[in-house]
Amino acid sequence: MLGYDLRTALAGRNVSAPARSELDLTDSTAVSEAVAAHDVVINAAAYTAVDDAETDEAAAFAVNAIGARNLARASAMNGVRMVQVSTDYVFDGRAVTPYAESAPRGAVSAYGRTKAAGEEFVLQELPESSYIVRTAWLYGANGKNFASTMLELAAVRETWSVVDDQRGQPTWTADLADAVVQLLDAGAPAGIYHGTSSGETTWFGFARAVLENMGLDPERIVATDSSAFVRPAPRPAYSVLGHDAWRTAGLNPIRDWRAALDAATEHGIFGRATVG
Repeated sequence: MLGYDLRTALAGRNVSAPARSELDLTDSTAVSEAVAAHDVVINAAAYTAVDDAETDEAAAFAVNAIGARNLARASAMNGVRMVQVSTDYVFDGRAVTPYAESAPRGAVSAYGRTKAAGEEFVLQELPESSYIVRTAWLYGANGKNFASTMLELAAVRETWSVVDDQRGQPTWTADLADAVVQLLDAGAPAGIYHGTSSGETTWFGFARAVLENMGLDPERIVATDSSAFVRPAPRPAYSVLGHDAWRTAGLNPIRDWRAALDAATEHGIFGRATVG
């Protein structure tokens, strides 16, 4: 989702966007050749099968950590700036106020540990010209995501349950792509930024908003808690990220999640709304 929207946000510029079949991030030689002759690298690739990572952490580490390190080393050798897209899963999810960019990492899942390691590698290899952009709860037009899953369920079920005890910030990938480009164009200071929408809600609140925007009855969704959905990897109960770094850099954080969802719906990323 993010890769497609980054290409749109970078329209009119000379962009290379290799698919995973065209560039193996774990191959340092191939990565070095790919990075050469570019001035910016944006790493939107990741092993994101959160539950699978619990039993195959090595595979997740290869992509999320070693792949990021290879890109950072190649960027350092070629004088290239780099954006490493990271995640809220680097935190333990036990906070009650938004995580600051400077908050200590404390991943509690294999996926989170591998993404945290990727952050560390990038900051070690490229401290003066890298951006760690943490994001969460992504949805967009070009990939399966929570919002599209809710609409799929709406087509086949009369009612279903969604957890109401996990809080976060639904983030449209088009907004995140625009924010990354603005960060680069502004020549903002290197460091950690939180690329999530402003505001916060729960998965239950997000699901209801998606149905409302598509002209469907949100009362079809029933609130439940995380105990109803036991999974191999623990989910953060609190994934709200703070945005002070954007303001310090003289930039605006991403807009409120509800306004973004309205815009995404109007843009037609979920198809046509039901009328009547």
